[in-house]
Parts: sequence; C-alpha cells; structure tokens
Amino acid sequence: MKKILIVDDEDKVRKLVEVTLSVGKLEILHASSGDEAVKIAREAKPDIILLDIMMPGRLDGYDVCSLLKKDPDTKDIYIIMLTAKGQQAEKERGLAMGADEYFVKPFSPMELMDKIDSILA
Repeated sequence: MKKILIVDDEDKVRKLVEVTLSVGKLEILHASSGDEAVKIAREAKPDIILLDIMMPGRLDGYDVCSLLKKDPDTKDIYIIMLTAKGQQAEKERGLAMGADEYFVKPFSPMELMDKIDSILA
C-alpha cells in the first residue's frame, strides 16, 4: 500500500487533505511539526510528503525538505510543498530546497489528486 505523509500544523487542513485523498487505497500518515515529519519520514518512508512551510518549532517546511533530500535514506521521497506562501521567491526557495512540486493554498483538490495519481502510477 502506498503511503502519504501530510505535514501541517493545522489539524483541519490535515483532515481536509486526507478526505481529498481518501478516494484511493492509501495509507495516510500525519505530522503537525517539522521534527515529527522528519521522524515519521525516516521511519515510515512514505512515497509522497505533502509539506506545509509554516510550522511551529525548530524546523519549518524548508528545513524539513532540505534535511530529507540530503539524507540518502529519504532523498527519493517525492515532496510536494502545500502552503499558503505563494510568492515566486517562496516557490523558488521551496524548489531550491529540493521540493518536487509546489501547490499554493487554497489548492484544487482535483489537481492535487491528479498529481498524486501520476506520481504513484
């Protein structure tokens, strides 16, 4: 079964994304902080991470992305930044940190599902 890790400090956002993804047969994992995201990613090795940028604690989404992409054990996990930060400079920074895609909230659930389906195909 394919695994997706949803990382967002807002519980309602994690639940909304999970509902969006629940049409497929996926194992959904959750993290509410950067530190938790790194721990789960290293242990569970999800196929895709949907990663918010703004999070409480020591690590934000940029930090998480950079750490995971530099780690040989997690560098191949597909990371989609899913964030309210939509300015071009922020997108460029996310992609420079190693993100594979960048979606801005509010996002199109259909576009997200189509992207995930194409990644997992």
